[in-house]
Amino acid sequence: MAELLPAYLIVGEDELKRERVLERLQANVAARGDIDFNLDVFESAAEGADVIAACNTLPFASSVRLVLVRGVDAMKKQSVSALVEYLGNPSPSTVLALVGAKVPKSAALYKAASKLGKSAVIDCAPLKRHELPSRVRDMAATHGIAISLAAATRLVELVGENTVALDAELHKIALAHPSKAPIGASAIEALVAHTSKTKYWDFVDAFASRDLPRCLALYAHLDDSPVIMLARCVARLRELIMWRALAARGGSLPNDLVQRLGVPAWKLKNHASWTRLWTAEELKEALIAARDADRAMKSGADQDDAFLDWMESSIVGS
Repeated sequence: MAELLPAYLIVGEDELKRERVLERLQANVAARGDIDFNLDVFESAAEGADVIAACNTLPFASSVRLVLVRGVDAMKKQSVSALVEYLGNPSPSTVLALVGAKVPKSAALYKAASKLGKSAVIDCAPLKRHELPSRVRDMAATHGIAISLAAATRLVELVGENTVALDAELHKIALAHPSKAPIGASAIEALVAHTSKTKYWDFVDAFASRDLPRCLALYAHLDDSPVIMLARCVARLRELIMWRALAARGGSLPNDLVQRLGVPAWKLKNHASWTRLWTAEELKEALIAARDADRAMKSGADQDDAFLDWMESSIVGS
């Protein structure tokens, strides 16, 4: 049985990953004795003195006890300071699990925990959005189902990036889909409600790719106003115009555009393919029409109607 450290800092915004780490840690402690008598759980409102008192309590019918503190990143400064001091000389018969979404590496708590061993800080940082569909497919396997990449991508779009919510949806899908056949995107549409809010950049990307059905699906779940979204779409059109102009001059793309816009190169990775979907005249007409749509929205016209009319005519072509 692997030796346990006296404390662990389980930090990161991937909630499911944090919970999985805690499950393994609790199972490890339970294998050493009766965990029912050797577990204390505290929330962020707890006083540091109370947590330390629990840590200094001797285990009963076990070689070790577990003290769990959730939301350590939201604890009062005085309580965190007490925990930092405790980590300098922790009890050898207690495992203290400190769980939080955001604890910077520069924080005293992070530094104190890292001194306890290489594995004392457990990183639960979330995956990048483009990495999530593959993770969802792995999660689906734990529920006994197979899911296509397109279906996993659609599930992320509908539910969002919270891994606990995604796992819960996969559990429900597994109950409703007993077949061994891989689940496709159409089944996800039928079984899963759209509960996540659309990220505005997903909508603007769909607009740049002239994907009208996707734009319409995403628009219903946007938080931003039509006026703001018009401005963001116009900004993308100008970027595409600049890309086309620099390419015509034999410029160094995307480096020239990076310098002009002051944005990292990865934000321009799809601009070349998007630009090929628009003619120079279509980009110009979309900009002129955007001016008219902006005037209409600011003159009393229904903003949603004005924006959607502009978006559709720009994508489809007048």
